[in-house]
Amino acid sequence: MNNKSTQPVFTPSTFASPDPSAVLSSATESAFARTSARTLVAIPVYNEEKYVERVLSRVLSAHPNVLVIDDGSSDRTASLLSSFAVDGIRHAKNAGYGQSLNDAFAYAMARDYEWIITIDCDEQHEPAAIPAFIERASRGDADIISGSRYLLPPSGDSAPADRRAINASVTAELNQRLSTRLGTTLTDSFCGFKAHRVSSLRSLRITDKGYAFPMQLWVQAAAYGLRVCELPVKLIYNDTTRTFGGLLDDAQVRLKHYRSVMHQQIRQLSHLLPNKASHGLIDAVVSSGGVVTPSISRPNVMCRCEIPGA
Repeated sequence: MNNKSTQPVFTPSTFASPDPSAVLSSATESAFARTSARTLVAIPVYNEEKYVERVLSRVLSAHPNVLVIDDGSSDRTASLLSSFAVDGIRHAKNAGYGQSLNDAFAYAMARDYEWIITIDCDEQHEPAAIPAFIERASRGDADIISGSRYLLPPSGDSAPADRRAINASVTAELNQRLSTRLGTTLTDSFCGFKAHRVSSLRSLRITDKGYAFPMQLWVQAAAYGLRVCELPVKLIYNDTTRTFGGLLDDAQVRLKHYRSVMHQQIRQLSHLLPNKASHGLIDAVVSSGGVVTPSISRPNVMCRCEIPGA
């Protein structure tokens, strides 16, 4: 990994459009070019030697500004990354998916990017869709553009039953509590393929270092009035055997953990949310290790990372 030199300019015409018949005006193309130049694509990785080369090759064919956050991989991931012209952050020890995203956000803020697109490294997100996120961002009317795998007709792949059930349950609860503030009805609250307006991230203080990161993201987005929309993306599940690790592999523990993080965050920000958001909150916090503890308030401090050269 290294600091990149001048990169070619990518335009909408470089890629297959979701609507091949669409013709972009010169003004739209100009807005796309401006947004693209100030957009960073961030890829969290952890022991992804099976996928990382293919994913990076495809991402770099779609967009030149790429950051990889290696979350303490113990396989060949780090050595494989050295072959690609991407910037990188490496954790000496596994710190968690949420920490990787927070580090990516801090990196984007330190370097004055306007947008950051997050994409996973397990081939479950289609890099060819990156220009669609940039085009949507260039319209200027959203702060979070969240991919949804459930807005397109089924393509043949399907999510594991427990993951689909948890996603549906949590998404329904988020909509019930927060949709009037989010400005949209979510259909997929766990998709990691998102575009975030970097300036809007400065108001967020996300402390969860693991897979419950989206629970805090959605509650804080509602509390601080961020504008949210969804963008259709393909539902791809190439490896249904991938696990979360530890007690989170138990679907019931995972659901309780997600809900407890959501509810704790709603309590902390209840003064900024509609009254209905706080109705019927659970009284305990279930940690990612499955431990149930009384609900307490934590300091609203976002985890920061050291940014070389910032």
